[in-house]
Amino acid sequence: MALNLVMLGPPGAGKGTQAVRVEQERGIPQISTGDILREAVQAGTDLGRQAQAVMERGELVSDALMVAIVRERLARDDTRDGFILDGFPRTVAQAVALDEILAGRDPLIVVELGVPDQALVERLSRRRVCRECGATYGAGAGAVPAACTGCGAPLVARKDDREEVVQERLRVYREQTEPLVAFYQDRSTFRRVDGNQPADAVRIAIGGAIDAAQAAVHVQPTPAG
Repeated sequence: MALNLVMLGPPGAGKGTQAVRVEQERGIPQISTGDILREAVQAGTDLGRQAQAVMERGELVSDALMVAIVRERLARDDTRDGFILDGFPRTVAQAVALDEILAGRDPLIVVELGVPDQALVERLSRRRVCRECGATYGAGAGAVPAACTGCGAPLVARKDDREEVVQERLRVYREQTEPLVAFYQDRSTFRRVDGNQPADAVRIAIGGAIDAAQAAVHVQPTPAG
């Protein structure tokens, strides 16, 4: 059974960090729409300039753009055994489109990471990213290094991590993305995980949630011919 996984949760909940860990443990690709958009921003394309303006205001790009990006990505061969979506879907309309994209594939598993708003603001205000490779620091416990430990490049604060922008991003999340919980929560493959605990504890909880969700999938028997 392929592991088709969506990670839900507000900005700063740790979706990206945990998605990387699931990728390493389960051998399936992490697909971050945020990374794709930031690459376009750095490249200075027309799309990148549009995305940059939207993200700096703490808003979300259009459903049509996100659906097109994800549809193309999920058509690639490396998703045959599954994938981890980080940052998609963000609206019910995107979730409906994802169901259509996945028609005929193994069921979607949805894991929601819950973290209180104040903890999110504190996490994001101290977060730093590498100017060159994009590595993230400061989202969890421990001191933020002076430079990237991977490539040695300077660390910078993202413009969308300023407190006033974070508050706007959380407002947008509650308004537009939280309805996804209502969309998914009645499915047997939906699980909630407490994201306000040490990263290793969250990793273990996510692993257990995935295993439980997969066990809940009932394979319909093949009719006798």
